[in-house]
Amino acid sequence: TVDAVVLNMRENTLNVLLIQRGNQPFEGMWAFPGGFVEMEEELEEAVSRELQEETGLTGIELFQLGAFGNIGRDPRGRNISIVYYGLTGGEAPVPQAGDDAVKARWFPVDQLPVLAFDHAEIIQFAIARVLTSISN
Repeated sequence: TVDAVVLNMRENTLNVLLIQRGNQPFEGMWAFPGGFVEMEEELEEAVSRELQEETGLTGIELFQLGAFGNIGRDPRGRNISIVYYGLTGGEAPVPQAGDDAVKARWFPVDQLPVLAFDHAEIIQFAIARVLTSISN
């Protein structure tokens, strides 16, 4: 699978884009936009497609963050996710929930809801990466 960690920095507040899941597993919980890669699809195409399908957002430059595949991260069975991140500045683009997302919205990273899968761990990794790249 692929997941998109999209961050927005505005007025010294770092926000992350999350979707509320409309399907099991973790129905009703918040997570990163993402999903399964189609067999003839490049990873970069898949993550951009999933981001657009679930939030309506396009044109955000995404960079590969890493692979996450701890056993038990997905109750459906073994699932390895390639996670991408992107950073926007200024006025955050307005997401529109679509596909299997019930809602899509920005959350300050210090006020996150309980996250599905291992996304709480992944967001900490992404924040560290982004803050390092900003300071360099």
